[in-house]
Amino acid sequence: MRMILNSILNGPLVWPTIVEENGTTRTKKYEELSVAEKLQVDFDFKATNIVLQGLPPDVYAIANHHKVPKDI
Repeated sequence: MRMILNSILNGPLVWPTIVEENGTTRTKKYEELSVAEKLQVDFDFKATNIVLQGLPPDVYAIANHHKVPKDI
């Protein structure tokens, strides 16, 4: 529950990046995240779903395009 509240109050995990051998930078894939990062990402999605499910249909239609529960 604390991680869901953290996600709502502070925003989602900022996905870490990797510098490739050729010097390009890319965002880590889910499989490359640490256990703690994966947990936070999962709770970020849960927080978004909880917030969206609690909205009346007309408000949901407006807020549905937001990806971050804090923005909703």
